[in-house]
Amino acid sequence: MKTLAVNRRAGFDYELMDRYEAGLELTGAEVKSVKTGHISLKGSFVTAHGEELFLTNSLIPPYPQAHKETRHDDTRSRKLLLRRSEIRSLIGKSRVEGLTLVPIRVYTKNRLVKLEFAVGKGKRHIDKRETIKKREARKDIGRAMRSK
Repeated sequence: MKTLAVNRRAGFDYELMDRYEAGLELTGAEVKSVKTGHISLKGSFVTAHGEELFLTNSLIPPYPQAHKETRHDDTRSRKLLLRRSEIRSLIGKSRVEGLTLVPIRVYTKNRLVKLEFAVGKGKRHIDKRETIKKREARKDIGRAMRSK
């Protein structure tokens, strides 16, 4: 499994709970572009439209060697491929419980492009400060252990 993109802010901005794996419905030129590492998950999120889930606001620039007529919209919504039962439970969690579906990373599994996303609850500013304090404490402990 080769990781193609990571959303580094996801763990800082959200308290991540359950993780899921979904396929991405892409065109041929988009697959080429993604496999060369040209994808950004910054500011992207998963939305529900009816009985389907979509990856919204992710940037996949056009593949340079693609034919000009096959060029695609960079930030179009891309359908996620999941089982219907999983989709229904995720839609229920996002609507009823007020949780958010946050993309974490895009990777290849065999020859397929997959998206890992999680159910997350937004952190408040105070919670973010706690995360920073814990990270700094871990760094200080690591420094102290190395200096001995």
